[in-house]
Amino acid sequence: MPLPRLFDYALPEGVETAAGDRIVVPFGNRSRIGVVIETGAASELAADRLKPLIEVRNDAPRLSADWLELMRFLSGYYQRPLGETVVAALPPRLRSLKPLPRKALEPHAAGDARFAPTHALTAEQSAVVDRLRAKLGGFAAVLLHGITGSGKTEIYLHLIARVLERGGQALVLVPEISLTPQLEARFREAFPGARIALMHSALEDVARTAAWLEAARGEAGIILGTRLAALAPLPKLALIVVDEEHDPSFKQQEGLRYSARDAAVYRASLARCPVVLGTATPSLETWFNFRQGRYERLELSARGAPGARLPAVRTVDLRTVPIEHGFAAASLEAIAQRLARGEQSLVFINRRGYAPVLTCEACGWCAACSRCTAHLVLHSPDRRLHCHHCGAQSTLPRECPTCGNVDLKPMGRGTQRVEETLVSRFPQARVLRIDRDSARRRGELARTLDGIRRGEGDILVGTQLLAKGHDFPNLTLVVALNADHALLATDYRAAERLFAVLSQVAGRAGRRERPGEVLVQTRYPAHPLFAALSRHDFAGFAEAQLAERRAAGFPPCVHEAALRAEAPQLASALAFLRESAALVEPPGEVRVFDPVPHLMTRRAGLERAQLVMQSSSRPALQAHLAALCAQLFETAPRGVRWHLDVDPIEFD
Repeated sequence: MPLPRLFDYALPEGVETAAGDRIVVPFGNRSRIGVVIETGAASELAADRLKPLIEVRNDAPRLSADWLELMRFLSGYYQRPLGETVVAALPPRLRSLKPLPRKALEPHAAGDARFAPTHALTAEQSAVVDRLRAKLGGFAAVLLHGITGSGKTEIYLHLIARVLERGGQALVLVPEISLTPQLEARFREAFPGARIALMHSALEDVARTAAWLEAARGEAGIILGTRLAALAPLPKLALIVVDEEHDPSFKQQEGLRYSARDAAVYRASLARCPVVLGTATPSLETWFNFRQGRYERLELSARGAPGARLPAVRTVDLRTVPIEHGFAAASLEAIAQRLARGEQSLVFINRRGYAPVLTCEACGWCAACSRCTAHLVLHSPDRRLHCHHCGAQSTLPRECPTCGNVDLKPMGRGTQRVEETLVSRFPQARVLRIDRDSARRRGELARTLDGIRRGEGDILVGTQLLAKGHDFPNLTLVVALNADHALLATDYRAAERLFAVLSQVAGRAGRRERPGEVLVQTRYPAHPLFAALSRHDFAGFAEAQLAERRAAGFPPCVHEAALRAEAPQLASALAFLRESAALVEPPGEVRVFDPVPHLMTRRAGLERAQLVMQSSSRPALQAHLAALCAQLFETAPRGVRWHLDVDPIEFD
């Protein structure tokens, strides 16, 4: 692969352009959309070798100097070519030669900034709002650490109201597309006359382009979206909110592998505005930055609704009690009690499908994906086997392909099997399953959640899709199944993520005056994680985790990057990584580990391996990565795909 670089073009007579303009240029035997990075009176190339640009596109606002500076930062920090970074930040239609949709080009008034509060603030919330309002007009990174149900969204709304009054723009980032309809409804209720631009990858082309243009023209006062919204041009940016900042969905896992949370912090520094990182369970990176004095922490320690308290959390010891179809008797009895009182229950299991494994008890055969190092998951509605990693599907075998046994058994439980169990155990109850399989149709999840809030379900079965941000007034019980799986994982982030997801899902219970209860089924009831969870003691848990990370030499106490390779044969991927490690001598502050296969070695038909690099000095690591990438772009062999992941969060 040749080293990516910027290209020089001549400016035709009478044509004017400036940095940030979108232009059409000849590229080989085709025309392409490009972005002007800089202009100059001279080029390293001879004048007769410079091709003239074809056209300057004026259908969208010029990209600002601050926006280009953000692109330079992302390009340098994540070690990707600047051109690739700029293109990745534009919606597909703006990097296409097609004209922009006429509907998207229609201008709009900025909208009415009138604020219609939906709830009165508590004394604690008012104090936090006052502290945050005082920071508007200058850069500040603030961790808004509020327990579940403490009213963080109300804080956001009051801050945004002040921003809109002053004619500014507010960027609100959420981790999941599924959360945008709920937040959009809250925002439209609070700001009925404001222009709100929605930005996420599920939008149709015209809607996505129109939202980008409204943001870029400064017409939209509120920009609400997933991680891609962090890259939108915002000429009047005055506030950034990152809701559920701990969520791993903020890290892009392909192409430009950037963290939207970290990009938001840098962007706020460029715009000289505050960035608010809101969560009940901060990421350890954010907590570490708070402990180092880089971020300020503001706390919401009480629930916002009158009379609401945090739920009681207790464990159910599976070592001492029998289980029936995955449920302990105490869990089933607690669900029965809620049904008798007309209250809702949530059964949480972070595994979709019917059963994670189809096996033959006679010989031990398990249905495996031919393209991945993973088992196929049995799905009940279509009676097919699915790979949750590459998307492959196959029909159910009639017999074991190894020994011919026709008695094949599903092992383990997913949401579909739990739903089946509960329907059988409580035939009079309305059981609703909410996971990515049940919410595939556009708008289906929003309609289901609205129905739950109106009391249309008695028992909810769901994955972490239900754990974030939802408010179910009548839900008083959460039963968590299969929590131990994360405790046995090799990923050093597993405990942090388990604590976060259990805290979040526990926070769905008891959000009004009726008390909530959380039952966690486990074979490790004495684990410190469950003790901290029962005390709702995130600070104690975080400090213990940081001590472990510091002793083991793991992030955030050190800085990390992973060079990853994929090839048809594992030997080729490992050989490439060994050769890459020898290309540049690392400085003394940088430690380069030996290349190893991924835990899931084969994915989508390719064998995968990785080489991890660590350093206590971020500048030293960045300098080494820059030198390494310069060599790799010149020397990488064909037949091996590679990428560099800076600050990786996944190691599967």
